[in-house]
Amino acid sequence: MANPLQALRDRMAEYHIDAYLIPTADFHGSEYVGDHFACRRYVSGFTGSAGTLLVFPHWAGLWTDGRYFLQAEAQLQGSGIRLMKMGQPGVPTIEGFLRSSLQPGQTLGFDGRCVDARTGRRYHQLTKQLGAKMNHERDLVGEIWPDRPPLSAQPAWLLEEAYAGLSREEKLRQVRGDLAAQGAEVLLLTTLEDIGWLLNLRGGDIACTPVVLAYLALTQEGCLLFAQGAAFSPEVLAALEADGVSLRPYEGIYDYARRLAQGQTVMLDTRRVSTTLLTSIPTGVTLRDRPNPTELRRAIKNPAEQANLRQAHLADGIALTRFMYWVKTQAGAPGLTELSAADQLEAFRRADPHYR
Repeated sequence: MANPLQALRDRMAEYHIDAYLIPTADFHGSEYVGDHFACRRYVSGFTGSAGTLLVFPHWAGLWTDGRYFLQAEAQLQGSGIRLMKMGQPGVPTIEGFLRSSLQPGQTLGFDGRCVDARTGRRYHQLTKQLGAKMNHERDLVGEIWPDRPPLSAQPAWLLEEAYAGLSREEKLRQVRGDLAAQGAEVLLLTTLEDIGWLLNLRGGDIACTPVVLAYLALTQEGCLLFAQGAAFSPEVLAALEADGVSLRPYEGIYDYARRLAQGQTVMLDTRRVSTTLLTSIPTGVTLRDRPNPTELRRAIKNPAEQANLRQAHLADGIALTRFMYWVKTQAGAPGLTELSAADQLEAFRRADPHYR
C-alpha cells in the first residue's frame, strides 16, 4: 500500500495540505459505505467497516475500535501506518492528536462531503485556535485513485403500502406539518434511511442496506429528489411524480443549496448534513438546526410495520430451525465448513418468497 499513500502525500504537497483526514463515510453519513467511498481502505489497505486515517508528510495513523485491533495490525503491517487503538490508555483521540501535532500556519484537509457539518465546525474551531487553516474542498483520494469504482446506481423500487403502513402522500403531509411547526420553509434531508422512509423508496446502493443514493429538499409546494436518473424506471418515476416528487441530478443538491434565497428559513440537522452542503448555503439564509423530523416518525412503528416485523422474524425463525436440523444431520460430513454452513443457512432464507 506504499504507492497510494505516497501518491496521497505527493498530492498533499501540491495543494499545501499538511494533514489529511480520511473517514469511513459517504456523502450521507452512512454507517456502511459502497465501493466508491472506500477511500480509507484504498489508501491504508485496512478493510474493516470502521476507521479513520490521518496522514501527515512523515507520519500516518489509523484510528479504529476494539473489534478490529487484530485485523488492523495484520493489514497495516509494512504499510508505515501506525495503528491507533481507540479507547486504550495513552491513545489520544483524533482531535487530541491534531491539537498536539498541527502547527500554526499548517493546513488540515479533508473531503467536506464526507464529514458531517457539526464535526466540520469542530475542526474549523480547532484549526482557528491553533493558528492553522482548514481545506475541505479537495477529494485527494479521488484524484489519485485511477480505477475508482463508480457511484452505485442500482435499480430503485417502491415499497408497497401494505409493508410501509402509510402512503407516501400521507408521510409527506405529516412531515410538511413538522416543517411548518418549526417555522421553516425548506427541509434538507441527506440521510438515506430518512429519504427511503419518507418516499417509501428502496434500492441497492449499499450492500445489505436497501437504500438509494439521494438527497431531498421538501417545501410546502413540492419535493425535489436529487438522485441518479439511471436508477429509476419510468414506472417508479411516474409513481413519484404523481405524489409531487420531482427527480433532479444527484450533484444538483449543491447548486440548489447555493440558490436558496436570503430570508428563507431552512431546517436541517448538522449531525447529518455534510460540511460541504452546509457551507454551500448563503449566509443570509436562516437555519433551524433540528433533528430530522423523519427520524422519530420512522422509529415509531405503525401497526402494519409491527405485524410485518413479527412475520419477518417468524420466517427467519423457520429458516434457522431448518438450518439447526441440517447441521445436526450433517455432523461429521466431509467438506462441511463454517463457510459452507453459512451458505446453507442463506439458502434456507432464500427459500422464503419475501426474502431480499
